[in-house]
Amino acid sequence: MKNAIKNIWQFYLEGFRGMTLGRTLWLIIVVKLIIMFLILRPIFFPNYLNTHAPDGDKDEFVGNELIERAIPSNLNP
Repeated sequence: MKNAIKNIWQFYLEGFRGMTLGRTLWLIIVVKLIIMFLILRPIFFPNYLNTHAPDGDKDEFVGNELIERAIPSNLNP
């Protein structure tokens, strides 16, 4: 088992060493992922529950929101 894992690792390592264009493409992919997750994610997807759930009671807050949105307020007695 160890020998098979070592052979697979060597296969990929030699493949990455032999790349010329592929190395540039992998660099572009890594840069895009860093931009998406470290820069854009906090801007466009802030942690809504931490700011709106009182006293960290997230499960109750989500349950109440689902109920309120499922039943329109004009139908509530």
